[in-house]
Amino acid sequence: MKRILVTGANGFIGQALCSELSKRDFGIRKAVRSQRKNLLHRETDDIVTTGDIAAEPDWTAALNGIDTIVHLAGRAHVMNECVKNPSTEYRRVNTAGTEHLARSAVKAGIRRIVYASTVKVNGEITKQMPFSEADIPNPEGYYAISKWEAELALHRIAQETGLEIVILRLPLVYGPGVKANFLRLLGLINRRIPLPLAMMTNRRSLVYVCNLVDAIITCINHPNAAGQVYMVSDGEDVSIADIIRIIASAMEITPRLMPLPVFLLRAVGRLMGKSDIVRRLTDPLSVNSDKIGKELNWRPPFTLEQGIRETVKWYKSR
Repeated sequence: MKRILVTGANGFIGQALCSELSKRDFGIRKAVRSQRKNLLHRETDDIVTTGDIAAEPDWTAALNGIDTIVHLAGRAHVMNECVKNPSTEYRRVNTAGTEHLARSAVKAGIRRIVYASTVKVNGEITKQMPFSEADIPNPEGYYAISKWEAELALHRIAQETGLEIVILRLPLVYGPGVKANFLRLLGLINRRIPLPLAMMTNRRSLVYVCNLVDAIITCINHPNAAGQVYMVSDGEDVSIADIIRIIASAMEITPRLMPLPVFLLRAVGRLMGKSDIVRRLTDPLSVNSDKIGKELNWRPPFTLEQGIRETVKWYKSR
């Protein structure tokens, strides 16, 4: 039985991954920053508290007896930044923290690390073709740069030591337990608030959390995954207007979409200081996830519509 250490096990993706690993009879050790009281763990769960991963914690006990690490913990993109030097903070957590974990893994004899990165390593906007693993990285912003630098550190360590690394570049992840903008969008649609997005035709890739979990487990097991970078998505690119319609259909309501030209929406965003949010609504950002299908024979087990319906079911049951 393979034993897996999951960092960020308390998070949105981490909880879904640990649940599925348990069903598939993996041994699981959950690495968490702190054991929050609002999350229920079984008494038999193997949990280690690491504290701040940027503080270079001692991973010795956490890695004892582990075969593979799935590294999900990190500092996510922050819309309303509150620290004085965000660049330093992103690098402390996402870059230095990842490198320290990888070097600790080598010392512990760990075979493989599966690392959750971001499509933003490739860039913020796709113009003619979806991003692929073969594209030259063009990260913008502190978050994307810190994730790219973490990828580079992992590649260096792999070359020096033989550690097997697998890097997954992810678009927006959604599903039961989702937070941030996707959760806010669910609330707006559920409250039947008019949204001026009917004219949006930009194509964006998403990945349902259960599809992502299945891809991660494939990368844990498959020998051909070693040393590779993969884009992962549902394989169905959609506009924000399409997403709203699918969500509304799952809620069994009529979406309230209003037509507003993109240039006007962007102008309003600038006036309100919400340009970043509008950019995410209006710009295309899609990925080509053919490589993981060809090399690992992986296909998303769920369609986007199935993923949205499960997400809405969770939202309604909260």
